[in-house]
Amino acid sequence: MGQARTPACPILFMRSIVYFMSASILTATLLSVNIWAQADASHPPSGSSSAQSSSLERAVSLAEIGRCKEALPLLKIAAQKRSDKNALRQAGVLGVRCALSLDQRGAVGEFLAILNREFPNDPEVLYISVHAYSDLSTRAAMVLAQTAPDSYQAHELNAESLEMQGKWDAAAAEYRLILGQHAQLPGIHFRVGRLILSKPETPTTAADARKEFETELKIDPNNAGAEYVLGELSAQGQQWDEAIQHFSRAAKLDASLAEAALGLGSAYVSAGKFAEA
Repeated sequence: MGQARTPACPILFMRSIVYFMSASILTATLLSVNIWAQADASHPPSGSSSAQSSSLERAVSLAEIGRCKEALPLLKIAAQKRSDKNALRQAGVLGVRCALSLDQRGAVGEFLAILNREFPNDPEVLYISVHAYSDLSTRAAMVLAQTAPDSYQAHELNAESLEMQGKWDAAAAEYRLILGQHAQLPGIHFRVGRLILSKPETPTTAADARKEFETELKIDPNNAGAEYVLGELSAQGQQWDEAIQHFSRAAKLDASLAEAALGLGSAYVSAGKFAEA
């Protein structure tokens, strides 16, 4: 009999919930934007801005009745008018909604980029961004599960979902399945080691985790995270010379890993090597 494959249901179930939540929230946001637009209509445009306003009004009207295919090109034009912040903001929000409804993921990214560039701290823009990116993530996950359910990427995504749910053994089984098919795939032994450390501690926890991180470094010698965790494990065992070696390598591999530098200094002090610290 072949090896049983853990179904990708957890990630699809979780992400499908997010999908429907995102759709509802973005619809509600559209309504709020329309209310805001109506309130702003009490200040009619003047001069050359009247044509832009008319174009945006048509785009809004089209979007309201679900004619996003016609509205989207107009919204793209309006979103480029940086001189009118209100119009830009409204066009951007509506553009996200319409692009999602048409499954034009590139356009979603373009509208979000404009909104976050022009309104980086706007609560509504940030709120919409969270749900739009979540929606995009959901769609990509569903396509992956449908088109390549047996790929290691699909299994890795499922394992990540199981990790988030605290289902350590099920997640580890997914990672082991990946390793059975792709023994030299970078990053997987690191994840298994991390899982071992996430579970309730046993007498063999440190040794089991160490084995995974050491194996990871044989596959990917540049994995700073694996070096760092090995440094922590060595420090916990008061093996200061080993800790110094691992922390030192981790710091060299990733200069932004501040924890490695701190661990190195602490290990030097604990080893009595005050000059190096």
